[in-house]
Amino acid sequence: MEPVTPADLETLGRQLRRPARGTAGVAWRCPCGRPGVVATAPRLPDGTPFPTTYYLTCPHAVAGCSRLEASGLMTELTERLRTDPELAGGYRAAHRAYLDDRAALGRALDGDPVPEIDGVSAGGMPDRVKCLHALVGHALAAGRGVNPVGDEALDRIGAFWSPPCLTDQQTDQHTDQHTDQQTDGGDR
Repeated sequence: MEPVTPADLETLGRQLRRPARGTAGVAWRCPCGRPGVVATAPRLPDGTPFPTTYYLTCPHAVAGCSRLEASGLMTELTERLRTDPELAGGYRAAHRAYLDDRAALGRALDGDPVPEIDGVSAGGMPDRVKCLHALVGHALAAGRGVNPVGDEALDRIGAFWSPPCLTDQQTDQHTDQHTDQQTDGGDR
């Protein structure tokens, strides 16, 4: 994780169309250098518990996840979790890794546990697929091989960072088109 800069916070504000909250750092950067996934504190500054440690912000990746969700992929992947023991085992391991990452982040930030979200990861882990945005955010932040469902979604999205990344003005326009498809809070 990299420290978040004032320029990152400005970019995040454009990507999210609101100020970023509880940002602990940049967990993944697009090859263009912009933040694409942020690490968020387990408890927001206003005291709200926030289970989504890895929050996907890249407009191209958000749009790709939204397309996959609209295609019915979450239902397909949830069914595969029931029938594919290897995928299910990898997904349970991803859930544990997510919880471990959040606990480590919480200790690094203030050391206080957040009992309200104890055992809750994101994206439906460990038993179902509820939010590809959260799972792709985890896959990008943690790297390949940690979250098999996030990895598969990334494979299906393809090289979302090309053609060249969006300019700041295009980021604003692209984000406007996809904001309604990604809600705030919950699993993201």
